[in-house]
Amino acid sequence: MATLKDIQLKIVAVKKTQKITKAMNMVAASKLRGAQEKMEAFRPYANKFAEVLGSLSDRIEADEEHAPPLLVPRAEVKTIDLLLMTSDRGLCGSFNTNLIIKAEKFLKEKAEQGVDVRLICMGRKGRDYFRRRKQNIRSEHIGIVGGKFGFNVAVNGGQELIDAFLNGETDEAHVIFSEFVSMARQVPTLSQVVPIVGVEKAEQAQEAEPAGYIAEHICEPSAEELMAEMLPKQVYVQIFRGLLETSTSEHAARMAAMDNATSNCGEMITSLSLVYNKARQAAITADLMDIVGGAEALKG
Repeated sequence: MATLKDIQLKIVAVKKTQKITKAMNMVAASKLRGAQEKMEAFRPYANKFAEVLGSLSDRIEADEEHAPPLLVPRAEVKTIDLLLMTSDRGLCGSFNTNLIIKAEKFLKEKAEQGVDVRLICMGRKGRDYFRRRKQNIRSEHIGIVGGKFGFNVAVNGGQELIDAFLNGETDEAHVIFSEFVSMARQVPTLSQVVPIVGVEKAEQAQEAEPAGYIAEHICEPSAEELMAEMLPKQVYVQIFRGLLETSTSEHAARMAAMDNATSNCGEMITSLSLVYNKARQAAITADLMDIVGGAEALKG
């Protein structure tokens, strides 16, 4: 049975851990506010950007010979680039695990189809996991998700995917990120970024809506020239939105995990205190019995 000193040391250790988890919870909550504000401010821009692209695409004839290369899918897909966004640090519950499981499912599905998948890892956790499993990692970017980053990060990552597609090194490019739904729900999401399919989705959404006023954009220069300029930016916008969503989801997941850890520490302290009180009561009872036994022996 544990001694009173051992139980006291355990209680002190758990209290110190509780202070750490509570501090980490407060730090995550502070970072979450800023990340969530940036994400919510960027969402309308990303949606409107896709809407304008959809409007411009209506003016371009559906001719694959003259269509922008980023809109034309390959007849046969043999190689795919997968951009995986994870965090650099742990202690955020199942956040990274869910993203890695999503990536593994995609890799397994494409392997069964005979498609080669190359990974581009943004985040140490995903990089380390797939490096241990000898997965084909094309490049890695550490220290981005969860910290401070600008639009240039998305430009560099997007240009890497676009260049590989235009050079014929890859036939498609996908991104896996964590979509922030609420404080309690972050959904791993797979999205294709090259060739661009968002324009088609925008057109389908317009067809699904009831007929009404459709904005007419005045194009200067021509719609074709604008599309050639804006299509790469659509890739950058999608990647930057994914980074903002993943960063916000990470802080929310860490905040929830640290809150649960703080509550568990409180329960452990309560349980250990009961064990300590019972052990102390047993020790006092044993001492009293020894005293009474000795007194009775002297009387005899």
